[in-house]
Amino acid sequence: MAEFVYPPVIATARTMFKVLDLRFDISGDEHVPRQGGAVLASNHIGYMDFIFAGFAARPAKRLVRFMAKDSIFRHKVSGPLMRAMKHIPVDRARGDQSFAPALEALRGGEIVGVFPEATISPSFTLKKFKSGAARMAQEAQVPLLPVALWGTQRLWTKGRKRDLRRNHVPITIRIGKPMLADPDEPAANITERLRERVHELLDAAQRAYPDKPEKPEDTWWLPAHLGGAAPPPPASHS
Repeated sequence: MAEFVYPPVIATARTMFKVLDLRFDISGDEHVPRQGGAVLASNHIGYMDFIFAGFAARPAKRLVRFMAKDSIFRHKVSGPLMRAMKHIPVDRARGDQSFAPALEALRGGEIVGVFPEATISPSFTLKKFKSGAARMAQEAQVPLLPVALWGTQRLWTKGRKRDLRRNHVPITIRIGKPMLADPDEPAANITERLRERVHELLDAAQRAYPDKPEKPEDTWWLPAHLGGAAPPPPASHS
């Protein structure tokens, strides 16, 4: 089926990247399946993460259908765009109802994007993962594709104003090898393995990141364990 909306949206995003002079460092894009379904699972540190996680699949010429909260689909501007790009609404009070369209997309050969933490992590470290990504991969019999983003929080994140000036922010993306989701393995075990893999990728992205804060007030985007001023994660994160 022809895609009339998604490609122009991607073109607009690429123009925005150029205007902002973002510096991309993407590694592991060869792991994105060139065909067939997969569940792309990424950490969540900023409001624009879906753009960058989707961008990770572009070298493979794949489009990612993201699961997003249903309020976005009710917005008069974003709603029609989200539906036209075949993203999948999620009612957090009735999350299981989103499974059917997600499974249909996966079985139809689509890549479905999810953020297993469900919400942005203010500490910029990994929160506990929900099991939905693993269960979808099991039921649709498709692989999990772990992804880690770093630097996106500097553009727009929870509790901070947007900063979309031309400021040359580096955006680091790491994509891991696809993970099998054995239907006979407990979803909780798969979820923990997925979280560990995303953690490894996030650590690699942070170590490769070229920027360091120049002033003490700029340390807000660094997690506490890296010497930053972001709030430490609750004990339940680990």
